[in-house]
Amino acid sequence: MKLLAFVGQSAVIGLAIAFVVLVWKPELLRPGQTPPASGPDSYSAAVSASAPAVVNLYTAGIPGQRSGFGGQTTSAAAGQGLGSGVVISSEGYIVTNWHVIRDADAIAVQLSDGRTARPEFVGADPDTELALLKVDLDNLPVITLGRSDTLEVGDVVLAIGNSYGLNQTVTQGIISATGRGLGVTTFESFIQTDAAINVGNSGGALVNALGELVGINTAVLGAPLRNRVTPAGISFAIPVNLVRGVMNELIENGRVIRGWLGVRTRYVPSLNAAAHGIDGPGMELLNVGGPAQAAGLVPGDIVTHINDDRMMSRQQMMNLIAAEQPGNTIRIRGFRPGRGLFQTEAVLSERPVSSQLGG
Repeated sequence: MKLLAFVGQSAVIGLAIAFVVLVWKPELLRPGQTPPASGPDSYSAAVSASAPAVVNLYTAGIPGQRSGFGGQTTSAAAGQGLGSGVVISSEGYIVTNWHVIRDADAIAVQLSDGRTARPEFVGADPDTELALLKVDLDNLPVITLGRSDTLEVGDVVLAIGNSYGLNQTVTQGIISATGRGLGVTTFESFIQTDAAINVGNSGGALVNALGELVGINTAVLGAPLRNRVTPAGISFAIPVNLVRGVMNELIENGRVIRGWLGVRTRYVPSLNAAAHGIDGPGMELLNVGGPAQAAGLVPGDIVTHINDDRMMSRQQMMNLIAAEQPGNTIRIRGFRPGRGLFQTEAVLSERPVSSQLGG
């Protein structure tokens, strides 16, 4: 009897505790829940916002004839080609890759709603692999321009384009890296992604999870990579911040106007420069011409500063000079072996298109 009384008393106490917990801390009695996902289950809203502004480009070139768009001679294998473009304004401007239309004698644009048009060639910038077309159509879908400088590794992105002629193809991936230099264009800071970018995707849109344009897809990266097999999961896009500046210049001037010093350079690490009494790195001049020669610079000079900015890389030096307007004067400091430190000034010229000189 005592045992039954003890059991009964324990049961009553247990029920009382359970009642108190149910009233005051009900979440303690709920089964474990899976943490909510950090992103949406679907990116259909992003696709709906951006895909209509991605157009198909169809090109035709006559073998051995001079192209009407770039002045290039088409090859025997030119024939017909395909690519993509992105409508960036209601005025009908379409951005694409230069290599998509470079050898074309005729270009056709097809919108997502089925309308077609023959575009006007506005201009191209081979130094960034970008080109601009314009169509005379009403009620164009226009993509929203985002920012590429806020992208972080791991961000979700979507690549949209005319992949293998399959229009409005969408692939998903993440940002694998930013600021990639591949040595295939003069001014570059590629976005690397594992979103599939295939033949026909060139010139298409890389958008973020909100459907904002963050890059222009680039499938063909030029001669240095033509004979290499591109591993799966490695694709590249031109960042929209670079695209925005180039497009504005092409709309205003028909070309991109950049400053030019007229030098080819080689990076000199700090340890090598220290042998000449220089504290830090510099850029050794390999070839000198144009404004640099007029300023008294010679091969072998090591440039350490331009306008008080320390030269840390070849790309930095090119970008700094290119950002100046022709006619601007820059201050140059450096070291000349056998002569010591020097200072001079140079009046910049306009950079030739696709110049082979480094500055």
